[in-house]
Amino acid sequence: MELRLAAILCLAFVLCTHPVSGSYPTAQNVTWQSSNFKTILMWEPKPSADYSYTVEYSAVGRDTQRNLHCIRSSATACDLSDSLTNVSTCYTADVLSEPPLGASSDMVEFPYTSSPRFCPYEDTDIGKPDFKLGVSGDKRTTTLYVIDPETALHKDGQRLNIRDVFSDKLQYKVTYRKNRSTGKKVWTSKTNVIEIPNLDRGVSYCFSVQAYIPSRSHPDKQLGEMSQIRCSSDDNQSFFGDYSVAVIAAAIFLILLLIGIVIAVIVVCCKRRNKALKKEKVPLQDA
Repeated sequence: MELRLAAILCLAFVLCTHPVSGSYPTAQNVTWQSSNFKTILMWEPKPSADYSYTVEYSAVGRDTQRNLHCIRSSATACDLSDSLTNVSTCYTADVLSEPPLGASSDMVEFPYTSSPRFCPYEDTDIGKPDFKLGVSGDKRTTTLYVIDPETALHKDGQRLNIRDVFSDKLQYKVTYRKNRSTGKKVWTSKTNVIEIPNLDRGVSYCFSVQAYIPSRSHPDKQLGEMSQIRCSSDDNQSFFGDYSVAVIAAAIFLILLLIGIVIAVIVVCCKRRNKALKKEKVPLQDA
């Protein structure tokens, strides 16, 4: 019994004087943030002066690699956009807690925290596209000319857009409504030139567009960010349709007030003129 107690105390002493995995705090909340294949690994907390972070990453089933900009750094983010070049595979990353740059340690293995699995093709968020509007001669069809968002990927020195990556898997979903109306309709297109037919002639319509990739396995990743809203012009828009009731009422009040002021000025001037004429007609009395 005494020998067992002595062994336990000896082991505790060794662990206290030569810590293995508890020497440096481990990273917490390791997450991926990715938009249009601009992919950043993030974590917390900010390290003290006693330790730093190193990022190791690997494609599933491949050897571990390091990003030169994320070795023994005090940063809590690592841009891996240029490292995850095969967007069709999945990756994992480890954030290691190591000595600061230039310092040494007797530890053989450093504590680390692993990231969730990240698959760029499936998981990167798609940013909002831009587009232009064109109206047909009969005012019944509006055409949207959608511009594919650019990505952080390059090929042969050229920046790729999302159409280059997703090809025919990429669609666009258009949400539109009459101006100042809440009723919405949706139109889906596989091309960048989208015609919305059978619209009411001369009526203003408002449109917004977002990328749509139905082949993605996660429904919450199938739709991209919604674009800004653009509205077509209304050739038949009346004065009362352009302004609110409050603005119209204020304008009418100001017009009536101005008319009242003009009438009051005219009345005062007429009274003064009549009074002056009466004075001129009164005969002078002999002294």
